[in-house]
Amino acid sequence: MTDRPTASVTPKPSPAAALKAKMKMPPIEQLRGRQLGRILIKMGKLRRTQVHEALEIQKQKRGPLGQILVELGYVSEEELNIALAAQNGMGTVELGKIDIPAEVITVMSAQMVNIYRVMPFDLKRERNELSLALDNPDNFMATDDLKTLLGFNIKAFLCTPQELQNAIDRFYPEGEQESIANLIGELTDDEDLAKFSNRGDSIDLAEIKEMMESNPVKKLLNLVLLQAIKDKASDIHFEPFEDEFKMRYRIDGVLYEMVPPPRYLAPAIASRIKVMAKLDIAERRLPQDGRIELSLRGLPIDLRVAVLPTMFGESVVLRVLDRSNVQLSVDKIGMRDDELATFRQLMRKPNGIIINTGPTGCGKTTTLYAALSELNEPDVKILTAEDPVEYDIDGLIQTQVRPDVGLTFARALRSFLRQDPDIILVGEIRDLETAQISVQASLTGHLVFTTLHTNDAPSAIARLMDLGMEPFLITATLEAIVAQRLVRRICSNCKAEYHPTEEQLMEVALRPEDVGDRVFFYGKGCDYCNNTGYRGRMGIYELMVLDDPLRELIMRKASTSVLRREAIKRGMRTLRETGLMAIYEGITTLDEVVKETIIEE
Repeated sequence: MTDRPTASVTPKPSPAAALKAKMKMPPIEQLRGRQLGRILIKMGKLRRTQVHEALEIQKQKRGPLGQILVELGYVSEEELNIALAAQNGMGTVELGKIDIPAEVITVMSAQMVNIYRVMPFDLKRERNELSLALDNPDNFMATDDLKTLLGFNIKAFLCTPQELQNAIDRFYPEGEQESIANLIGELTDDEDLAKFSNRGDSIDLAEIKEMMESNPVKKLLNLVLLQAIKDKASDIHFEPFEDEFKMRYRIDGVLYEMVPPPRYLAPAIASRIKVMAKLDIAERRLPQDGRIELSLRGLPIDLRVAVLPTMFGESVVLRVLDRSNVQLSVDKIGMRDDELATFRQLMRKPNGIIINTGPTGCGKTTTLYAALSELNEPDVKILTAEDPVEYDIDGLIQTQVRPDVGLTFARALRSFLRQDPDIILVGEIRDLETAQISVQASLTGHLVFTTLHTNDAPSAIARLMDLGMEPFLITATLEAIVAQRLVRRICSNCKAEYHPTEEQLMEVALRPEDVGDRVFFYGKGCDYCNNTGYRGRMGIYELMVLDDPLRELIMRKASTSVLRREAIKRGMRTLRETGLMAIYEGITTLDEVVKETIIEE
């Protein structure tokens, strides 16, 4: 880290302040929320005719009115900035005239400053107030997020884009980007925090609050969150053990361990997350669930927080729900063309039940959301019961199941039938009551989407019977079962050919003669994929459509293996077959398909 300039905020008035004094400046309360043209007229900088002229030009060439006024030479950049600030109830600041104390600079990391396009320039600890400069008065998301991430009351000021960039370049030089490893090293050396290192479980709540409010702890946590979102992690794990404190990311379904922070920081980090998620930091005996909403570069990010008491402290898992990254289109979920055509036909049925099955984290929710997004039209009413609601989708009426207050899937579904829906999504069939009401909904003219946890499509039939459903109800309502898995894609940047060994081929029940001259690929590992050889994931699917022969077998309570053989005979492509096709196309690897699928009998 290079030495940064240190000085107090200059008390003398800035040129902007002097300009304000010269201008006919009414109180900000009178200007807040007014149209920009009216504000500049009240400031004595424009005539009505000039505003009308600029508005006529705006109709032709589009663009912000303020910029047009500057181009016409009617107002200066400084005058426009003062007007925009007044419109939003903000003050202005000239960063080039301020020497910012080092204490203020260290409040935020370079990554955070660049992501949110802000510059801290003053800190009043007695009021817990941080003053920030931003170049866009509409950047409210930044101020809201930073209040959550930093724990300060934020006071926003407006500056010009060039001033902001100059200040960032001055105080956060390129190449000074902080890494998690470096920050943890600084934490280890921090004398104020080191006093807690030998306290064990004797740390009380007041001391935990002191630790979590410390700037290094906040910076570490914020950097971990921003890095996880940048690396497209699906989950962030904070896990206390007897002698260590682990931090792990789950990327593309695989857990990766990060440099561990000191063990004594575990309570502080857990408490800081609980404060951000508006949970009770004093409650350390019971599990808690919460949510943190952020917006990075204008993209909405939800963090679903789950806190679990363990023997050695609280384990915290954050599920990263990047709504901008989710593929809410059936064209993009990975189905093959023939499967997609069949699935679209099933989606358009007036009634019936479509089940999506697979283990936790295999993309079932994304597939169902993609289907509902395509069906989401003004003349269609769609109701969902979910646990939890992962993505907020416009046009869908979404209900969060809450078993603690008696709002179960069954109860929600029963209420749905009185809401005149066309399509219903039931998050999961967990018991006979939910299954029976789903059947009732289907029989009364509704299309029902739902999920189960089974290994493949035919196994879903056995699972429904285990719950107590009668075969005739299954055959009368069930239209199709979609089983799915997620496999990692080979990184396109380091993709290379290779020849699998006979042993590797045997794992997918292939012989060298079955393969012939086919080319296989793998990822060598590079910076783009964090040296994993993989980047992103795709779905592989098994689509079992019920027809008369299959319904007859279900009525006779045929075994899962018999149902599977009949379904294959009638055109069902198994998960293993779909995976092999993805291998032959160079999309994924043998290892991935072996890991995610089973050999058919």
